[in-house]
Amino acid sequence: MIDQINASLRAFLAGSDRTYVMGQDILDPYGGAFKATRGLSSEFPDRVLTTPISEAVMVGVATGMALKRKPVCVEIMFGDFLTLCTDQIVNHMSKLPWVYNGQIGVPVVVRAPMGGKRGYGATHSQSLEKHFCGVPGLTVYATSQFSDIAGVYADAFAAGTPHLLIENKITYARALEPRDLAPHEEADLAIVTYGGSVEAAVQAAARLEAEEELAVNIVEITRLSPLDHADLVRRVGPCRKVLVVEEGAPGWGFAAEVALALSSVDGLRLQPLTGPDHPLPSTKGWELALLPEPGSIAAAALRLFP
Repeated sequence: MIDQINASLRAFLAGSDRTYVMGQDILDPYGGAFKATRGLSSEFPDRVLTTPISEAVMVGVATGMALKRKPVCVEIMFGDFLTLCTDQIVNHMSKLPWVYNGQIGVPVVVRAPMGGKRGYGATHSQSLEKHFCGVPGLTVYATSQFSDIAGVYADAFAAGTPHLLIENKITYARALEPRDLAPHEEADLAIVTYGGSVEAAVQAAARLEAEEELAVNIVEITRLSPLDHADLVRRVGPCRKVLVVEEGAPGWGFAAEVALALSSVDGLRLQPLTGPDHPLPSTKGWELALLPEPGSIAAAALRLFP
């Protein structure tokens, strides 16, 4: 998956000599903490910019450059550090087009490696995307190895509007697996999820089909915000048992928005499965036990069947 992200960034830079990529430690030979930018600074030395350790400066400068019609993609080394540039994202880049009545654009795409299951501890393993969903003027995407990575990036860059791309760290090393995750016209169960939880949901679905003879559709949500309620209802279809899986902490999050979107569906039974309501530990085994995984997803799904 990281190779496709790298290819999308290269296409972004090659498409115009006014485009820029910036972030911490993204120059060769290092190429970024997760190697998404490897090779790019050698190919585009004047437009791949290394930055100080200040997320506020990075997004603030990117916003200023975008106001001068220079599209920028910013890499935040860890998504946890989005808290350090929240003001620039929420109060500046997402609001300026509205403040100026659409007379200006802010073509900034912020990339954020997010999520746990790598044993990085409480401040490097969070899923904070819910804090940015619902911000007017900001589009939030989440990807997995099952997503159309090239299409998501192309759309974000072409839109010319503020975007936040959530990339779960565990998916970087995964091979792309483009396939239909919802093959059943009349499924017994729909699992609605996104990002790094899609892989675990796919594995849980295979277990449920093999052991319980349940027809399971996976509804992967790529655009988290604004969430397309009508499309979600269409994709869930006639199924009346829905499990919503997210890695983030419970409350005021993805599961709540999915429940709102499906609130008009008669006879629906919906069950959420989230991460813990406390910080994640550094002990990897304990962390894995706390986050949604195939076993806990399958168990939660079976609770929908009395």
